[in-house]
Amino acid sequence: MLYTNGKFLIYTPRLANKKRLEVIGSAVSKIADTLRLEIEVARKKKLLSTYVYYRGYYDEEEIPIYCDWGKNWNEKEIYDTIKSIMFALSFHPKHATLQVIRKQIA
Repeated sequence: MLYTNGKFLIYTPRLANKKRLEVIGSAVSKIADTLRLEIEVARKKKLLSTYVYYRGYYDEEEIPIYCDWGKNWNEKEIYDTIKSIMFALSFHPKHATLQVIRKQIA
């Protein structure tokens, strides 16, 4: 599959809970497949929680999409949250590539 719409960046603490990261990663993977987005995972020092950002293909700006701090959400709750944020983001003129796939997000 050709990915052209950008990527999700998952930043996680070096000592992240493996099960939480699997739940978050699975939710992100499902929406990434739908939206034709790449996924990049990076372990970072000094993080207390896992964060998910979106960066458009032609963008350098990272837009925060999800933070797992204090949550124990299941995969569907995380997926639905990310999906609704991406849908809202698709209306921004700066993210024209998301406008094309808006029907898949809805």
